Amino acid sequence: MANTKPTLQPDKWIDNYADYLYNYAVVRVNDSDLAKDLVQDTFIAALKSAKNFQGKSTERTWLVSILKRKVIDYYRKINSKKGQAEVRMNFYVDGEQEGNWLEERVPQSWDNASEKAVENEELKDQLEACIDNLPEKYAMVFRMKTIQEFETEEICKELDITASNLWVIIHRARTQLRKCMEDNWFNS
Repeated sequence: MANTKPTLQPDKWIDNYADYLYNYAVVRVNDSDLAKDLVQDTFIAALKSAKNFQGKSTERTWLVSILKRKVIDYYRKINSKKGQAEVRMNFYVDGEQEGNWLEERVPQSWDNASEKAVENEELKDQLEACIDNLPEKYAMVFRMKTIQEFETEEICKELDITASNLWVIIHRARTQLRKCMEDNWFNS
């Protein structure tokens, strides 16, 4: 029996996956137009790398993994100091103290919302670190069910596990996450 490479069906991607990918993206970026752009970029990247598809996952799972990277790249880009242009802003327009600030060095107001944003980002980073420390299967199931909001049947089919096994894994993952967060976030 010949080992045949699985074939993709790009002509069906929009009908089969566009809505799902859009919903996935819009939840993560909270911007409809940006989500549409990310899905379009996903399809383009998938077409460019179609030769790398090995069939180890479903077409949809493969497309979602490409979209995840697009979302991560988007956040890295907007958070990158290197990406900021050196725009000069006037703080005095005349007199002896005339001068400019580089945009990235302009003093920012540090109000309560700023503190909360920093704290939320730190909390998110710690939670991600705790998820990364879970056993691989626990982390995968937890992300699929809790973060990516896959349906139970879908996860069970994809990972070839029973629903009761899925819920045991979720319970164990949550227990380990609670302990990790208590040790590394709440008690620090």
